[in-house]
Amino acid sequence: MSTRPTLILIPGLLCDGALWAHQVVALSDIADVQVADIADEITMEDLARSVLDRAPDSFALAGLSMGGYVAQEIMRQDPGRVTHLALLDTNARADLPEQSAMRKALMAEAEAGHFDEIPTQLLPKLVNAEHAEDPAIAKVVLQMAERIGVDGFHNQQTAILNRIDGRADLAKINCPTLVLCGADDIMTPLAVHQEMVDGVGANATLVVVPDSGHLSPLEQPDAVTAAMRTWLS
Repeated sequence: MSTRPTLILIPGLLCDGALWAHQVVALSDIADVQVADIADEITMEDLARSVLDRAPDSFALAGLSMGGYVAQEIMRQDPGRVTHLALLDTNARADLPEQSAMRKALMAEAEAGHFDEIPTQLLPKLVNAEHAEDPAIAKVVLQMAERIGVDGFHNQQTAILNRIDGRADLAKINCPTLVLCGADDIMTPLAVHQEMVDGVGANATLVVVPDSGHLSPLEQPDAVTAAMRTWLS
């Protein structure tokens, strides 16, 4: 039986294990790396429980975007099991009204039979301008969305819409916490990451990754992996 720690990676909206492909391989020398599936439940509470039910007694935890929302809910439900926490390109706040309206509009578009158009619409918001024009990165993003599909997209957006504002809970986090964002992230910009660092306090470290948008593990895999290796060590 392995004595190495387990690292659970939680992807974001319309993402799966391909988001973390580099980290799964590159961190396998220091951790047993697993990627959670978060497309089958419609509340953050149920998503967190589904991860916890499959997790060992203790583990390190990293979540990006929606995955960061799930990770924060795990910290509310069973914080004692998490040895290290990483919040990447995410936010502790609930949606603003205009963000909720945008999500509902996309859900309506998907339900009207236009789901295939949504990932292409979202691509310029998910990665920086240079990477949106990179066929290799765009292909990964679009293929992940295709695998999640319209039902998974509906489930995920429903869970995101109903999440709570978690800023008051940040002060309860007492494990080593990496807060990381792409410098060009327009969906969850630096200010909301600084807010999370300030909320967690002395246990938190902020890392800003240059030349990256919202999907930093995919856009700048070496830099993100290096930051995560330091955090785990």
